[in-house]
Amino acid sequence: MPQPDPQTALYTTAQVRALDRAAIAGGIPGIELMERAARAALDVLRRRWSQARTLCVLCGPGNNGGDGFLLAALARAAGLQAQVIATTPMSSGDAGLARERFLREGGALASLQDLPDADVYVDALFGSGLNRAPAGDAACLIQALNGQTRPVLAIDVPSGLDSDTGLAFDPCVRATATVCFVGWKRGLFTARGADQCGERTLSTLDIPTDVYAGENPDAVLLTPQALPPRPRDSHKGRYGHVLAIGGDLGAGGAIQMCGEAAARIGAGLVSIATREANVGPILTARPELMPHGVHVPRNLEALLARADVLAIGPGLGRDEWGRGLWQAALDADRPTVLDADGLNLLADQPRELPAISVLTPHPGEAARLLATEIAAIQADRFAAARALAQKYRAVAVLKGAGSLIADAQGRVAVCPWGNPGMASGGMGDVLTGVIAGLLAQGLPAWDAACLGVGLHARAGDLAARAGERGLLATDLFPYLRALVNGRG
Repeated sequence: MPQPDPQTALYTTAQVRALDRAAIAGGIPGIELMERAARAALDVLRRRWSQARTLCVLCGPGNNGGDGFLLAALARAAGLQAQVIATTPMSSGDAGLARERFLREGGALASLQDLPDADVYVDALFGSGLNRAPAGDAACLIQALNGQTRPVLAIDVPSGLDSDTGLAFDPCVRATATVCFVGWKRGLFTARGADQCGERTLSTLDIPTDVYAGENPDAVLLTPQALPPRPRDSHKGRYGHVLAIGGDLGAGGAIQMCGEAAARIGAGLVSIATREANVGPILTARPELMPHGVHVPRNLEALLARADVLAIGPGLGRDEWGRGLWQAALDADRPTVLDADGLNLLADQPRELPAISVLTPHPGEAARLLATEIAAIQADRFAAARALAQKYRAVAVLKGAGSLIADAQGRVAVCPWGNPGMASGGMGDVLTGVIAGLLAQGLPAWDAACLGVGLHARAGDLAARAGERGLLATDLFPYLRALVNGRG
């Protein structure tokens, strides 16, 4: 079994605990791992807040609290002032040894009643594995922590964050930075994970690499990728013909953006099947595209015959016109990217999809496709993405903070890029065109979805350098062109 790259491997909480046990079984005492964790956390703290002189460490009853006690002891030894607030009068196991060391070396416990003033606060209350909302004294401390303005370093996982799903319980620590140990917990990268974690750092605690070889990651993080340079004798026929289908009355912009995205990412030819009223405006705005007015499904036949890849759904609508084009297009059995009303129609009328298909739902569309509620999708995005891929035997892109790509074999990749400015109309239409354009250039569905999601999110981040608010979908186009050519 190949050894995973720790910087891109994502694990469940149970898997990280198995890695912990394997490391201990291999000869590293648990208290030694705890000491390494404390040193790693202190290194992050001093590097990020080099002027800090006073710390307040909030320690819970378990090993996460033990990490906190040792961090406080190490900080005191380094000349910093470190106060500890403990939520329980006792700790057990290795955490108990850590607590004893802190007290033995002159440390004292502060009152639970008030959060003392400090340059940096350290959250060592719960860590990973919490599957319920914090309560009692811990909840009060979290609320006080979130109510002040000084920086917060979370140890392993912000307390109150489900480390498997990214679901944030109420209350949940909103950290300025998080130092994660042994392996990345997958929930730190999707749903509320990024908001609650702040800047993320991983320390493997110098665990031997052969320990990781025995545990397959549950998912992987995307890494920056581009397409290779084209040969000098290239011609447009080599890079595929995308047919984008959609743009009902009043929604012509959606299908235009989809078509332009496919062209900007490198498709050789892009045709658009849309309402007749959209043809003139599309030609005026982007003459490189080939729009066709389509009145009834039979008008699609010649266009489908020439197409290599279909992008179905942006602005399509769900009335008789849209439904008829949707049915005819799927019957053509071409490689397909399905979005927007293309997905809503599929939820209304489940059917077999082409063998090469990519679905790109947001959580609302995913809920309809799986006949559930949005809250259920967001409560476990990994399970939802896998369920979509398996139910429809397709590659599924579950959009949102930390977009997920899943296939029917259970693989999952997570996008670490993107920003809130991308929560604006047309972004999904652009993503549909990007993935379709990559399929047209010969990429397999999994690769096209992963590369497309990554390029789209990275382009959004570059475009947002001028500010997130007011970011438009078409602002991504120059950056998409640069990134796909390896120039971003």
